[in-house]
Amino acid sequence: MPDLPSKTAPMAAGPRPAASPPPSTAKTEAPRVAVASLVGTTIEYYDFAVYGTASALVLGPAFFPSGNATVSSLAAFLTFAAAFLSRPLGVVLFGTIGDRLGRRRALVASLLLMGVATVGVGLLPTYETAGLLAPVLLVTLRLLQGISMGGEWGGAVLLAAEHAPPGRRALYASIPQAGPSLGFLLSTAVILPTLNIVGRDGFVEWAWRIPFLLSTVLVVIGLWVRTTVSESPVFSATADRTTRPRSKAPEPTPESGSRFPLGVLLKRYPRRLLLGTGAAIGGSAVYYLTIVYSISYGPKELGIPQNTMLTAASIGAAAGIAITLPVARLSDRIGRRPVMLTGAVGCVVWAVPMYASLSSRNGLVITGAYTVGLMFLALMFSPVAAFLPELFPARLRYTGASAAFILANTLGGGFAPLVATWLNSHWESPLVLGFYTGTLCLLSLLCLLALPETRDEEFDI
Repeated sequence: MPDLPSKTAPMAAGPRPAASPPPSTAKTEAPRVAVASLVGTTIEYYDFAVYGTASALVLGPAFFPSGNATVSSLAAFLTFAAAFLSRPLGVVLFGTIGDRLGRRRALVASLLLMGVATVGVGLLPTYETAGLLAPVLLVTLRLLQGISMGGEWGGAVLLAAEHAPPGRRALYASIPQAGPSLGFLLSTAVILPTLNIVGRDGFVEWAWRIPFLLSTVLVVIGLWVRTTVSESPVFSATADRTTRPRSKAPEPTPESGSRFPLGVLLKRYPRRLLLGTGAAIGGSAVYYLTIVYSISYGPKELGIPQNTMLTAASIGAAAGIAITLPVARLSDRIGRRPVMLTGAVGCVVWAVPMYASLSSRNGLVITGAYTVGLMFLALMFSPVAAFLPELFPARLRYTGASAAFILANTLGGGFAPLVATWLNSHWESPLVLGFYTGTLCLLSLLCLLALPETRDEEFDI
């Protein structure tokens, strides 16, 4: 089978000069590229988190009025899931751009699309004003957000990883990996003060638009940052090899110059794609059930104050961010699998106690449980930024890494609030959230055991 043999030689042979920047350049360019990737990813996930929080708080009654609160919440979370359904389109579109035309071009385009869609949501009329047109426009903009997200993660971690100096690939790739949690914290930093100033009624009536409209400023900053960094040296080297005159070019590989990278990926690396997806699916469920669903579930079903849930999730996310870089550095030293397996085991064991803490209705207990759970999540998700790209060759890497991560996000995260809402309509205990999450984390554990260690894979071919 095509994806059973190792695709590269060990790194011990040293990176190829054509694909690696000179040491002096790497010392200055690699950190700048990683920070630029982080800024863009944070902004995109801010836009996504704002929508997720707004879905939990206000978008249901504003765009899907119903006499049944559960039906309104389901409709709002369905639009949340719609963006995940369109993410594969983003993988195809931006993956093709990134693997054929360059990582940087794909990232600039994805950020611009996200900004336009998010500001558009902030300008939409509600159902009361526009009738059925309002939810139709909301779903359309949500689909555009999803297409954008389909190209964001893979390009951001790749641009950072392919600029990284030898032996520090996971460290640099993990910097943009902090973007989802930072984006959530940034959205909370906007939403909480807005709620406190105008009150819940004012927020529901008009102030929910403010976080969406603020995205304009953030996207302009992000676009400026991303256009100032250089293209990936690995992509530039592979592009040079495939565009040489035939008399000088090496034998072409099935991956080189493919007009449709996804087709080659599905033909040659289906096993790695499926296992890579499974390896990330549990962490996606933990993130979205904690950061999105529980913020709605706690106040509506258990009477926990909204600020308590936002604060608990924010502190837990901050703790995960705090250990992201040390965890990545550890995986550069001892390997990706040992660190990720530890996180997977921790998430399996801790899933039930974490969501059981909601029954206490105690802010300190919930915050402590969420903090532990999101730190276990960091053990899984910090190394995955290097692990998934290392599973695929350079000319398929944008598409391969994006496809695995986005499929995991769609199956494990996008449908998590919908599944959780359905489960809680039949079983009222929050324990069911723990069993559901723990099962998906167990699946990730098994997939990690089936995948090889990738720390020593050569990265320039």
